[in-house]
Amino acid sequence: MLVRHFREAIPLQTTAMNEISTILGGSEQVEAALLNMTKRAKPKIIGLVSTALTETRGEDMAGDLKGILARNKELAGTTVVYCSAPDFDGSLETGWGKAVGAMIRALVPSATHLAPLKRVNVLAGCHMTPGDVEALKEIVEDFGLEPVMLPDLSGSLDGHVPDHYVPTTLGGTTLEQVKGMNRAMLTIAVGEHMRISAEQLQGKTGIPYVLFDRLTGLEAVDKLMVTLSAAAGIPVPAKYRRQRSQLVDAMLDGHFFFAGRAIAVAGEPSFLWTYARLCADLGARIVGAVSTLASPHLSELPSETAIIGDFEDLEDQILEAGGADLIIANANARLIASRHGIPLHRAGFPVFDRLGAAHQTTLGYRGTRDLIFTLGNILMEHPAHGHGMPLEHAEHRHGDPAIAAG
Repeated sequence: MLVRHFREAIPLQTTAMNEISTILGGSEQVEAALLNMTKRAKPKIIGLVSTALTETRGEDMAGDLKGILARNKELAGTTVVYCSAPDFDGSLETGWGKAVGAMIRALVPSATHLAPLKRVNVLAGCHMTPGDVEALKEIVEDFGLEPVMLPDLSGSLDGHVPDHYVPTTLGGTTLEQVKGMNRAMLTIAVGEHMRISAEQLQGKTGIPYVLFDRLTGLEAVDKLMVTLSAAAGIPVPAKYRRQRSQLVDAMLDGHFFFAGRAIAVAGEPSFLWTYARLCADLGARIVGAVSTLASPHLSELPSETAIIGDFEDLEDQILEAGGADLIIANANARLIASRHGIPLHRAGFPVFDRLGAAHQTTLGYRGTRDLIFTLGNILMEHPAHGHGMPLEHAEHRHGDPAIAAG
């Protein structure tokens, strides 16, 4: 699915556990895989992620890994980061947050007596595209600060062609940069699911953090600009003042086409929060809101129907509301959209039936402006789409009907 979404090669290797190794223990397969990867690719770092299979069996992978590293001198020059992320625990946001936390624990040194540099750590949420990450890096740099992104997809999965074959991931944040995160002056965390990682980093290094639940929308981007201006000790650059003015004008132009329109959104909590809040700010009605898991800030969603569920639950919400003018979700929502003749704006993960998903940018003043134009143009093309649609629908509800605040 990663390859289909990003349309790039992803360097992954499986331990190929079978029935016997599952029963007797899979440490030998893990050891063989680590040695094989080290021999072939000579990576500086390897991420080791557990699965539901090993977690259900009760495999002590962390303990096994210590033994593997101790008895294999071939692995001495490679850092192995273990992350427990079974399939049955949470969703994409859960695993992403655990992976970032594992890297912080394994790679970032503790607090140092050295003076902090003009460096800003950025913990990028899973709802951010490589285009979003690149845009945020540029914003931080324009304030004269050095950004260290964790993780950084902008130089790795942004769709560029390397000059030569590389057996490991391209670009991204280097191991040396991650080890220097303890000398930053500030940490920026993007997405509520990155709060735990930011707290872990603060506890280890003493570096304060600022959490942004989204970086799309006028108010959210204003907060980012104020934060960076205070950290850098300089005023907001003129280019961003102009971009802000353009966004305000786009909001004035676009709100005529959003006001009163029925919009349904489905996705990870941070994705849902970002899109639902923007559309509501422009006057739209959120008639469907489905999240993959509970998150505290979703209690403030501008929707009374937010639930934990799946696309069938989203379809139920749309039908109960009498239709929708627009669906915002990943490519899997295309079936609902085509069945009821509702336009679909593809966003989030995965988007495998359109090009350029990795380059979609909705962050900052400019990204928000362009998103308003994109969504607004769809609504203009379908002035009264979806209303009055037939309400016949087979009874089904697979998600938890609990309100998504959790």
